[in-house]
Amino acid sequence: MTLTDVGILIFDGVEVLHFCGPFEVFSLASKPGDADRYPDNALFKVHTVAENAAPIKTVGGMEVVPSCSIADHPPFAILVVPGGFGTRAIYREKPDVLDWIARQAERGVITTSVCTGASLLAKAGLLRGKRATTHWASIDRLRELHPEITVLDDLRIVDEGAVVTSAGVSAGIDMALHIVARLHGAEAAVKTARDMEYRWEPGEWSS
Repeated sequence: MTLTDVGILIFDGVEVLHFCGPFEVFSLASKPGDADRYPDNALFKVHTVAENAAPIKTVGGMEVVPSCSIADHPPFAILVVPGGFGTRAIYREKPDVLDWIARQAERGVITTSVCTGASLLAKAGLLRGKRATTHWASIDRLRELHPEITVLDDLRIVDEGAVVTSAGVSAGIDMALHIVARLHGAEAAVKTARDMEYRWEPGEWSS
């Protein structure tokens, strides 16, 4: 089976669950009813990608070595942009990272965000004229900085096709399960959630 490559952006000041939650979902997702067993029936190959090859330090101090950089990575089908305090530096000071995010979308990559990762998608121009969401504490700020976006505060996931945003922290798990269901069917997502011992309501938060 050909695996779908998923890139998860990591950076100094990223929140751990923002990227580890989707990482767990995509790395564990497998084809239901297949005679083979995990990992032989896995659906995705997950990569952590950073500005360069140097280790990054998360919120809380965990050090993570990225598996690739924005200059050297396989072609992704899905990109996850997490949030955390580190998004502020990228938003203000790292146009190279923002340009890279924009180029992924231009190439047809399904581009997703968790929490304040939505601000980076907005800065990269991917949310213009679209609906989006973010962490509840950042809703007003996103509205203020980007009036061109319809920012929703009553949905956990907002699916605009090529771009999918999610609310804060644990909502990234729901977003990743939503993508699994969208690409491989609800049965695959339900199986993944059950394997994770995660309580997931497929129709409750997505649109």
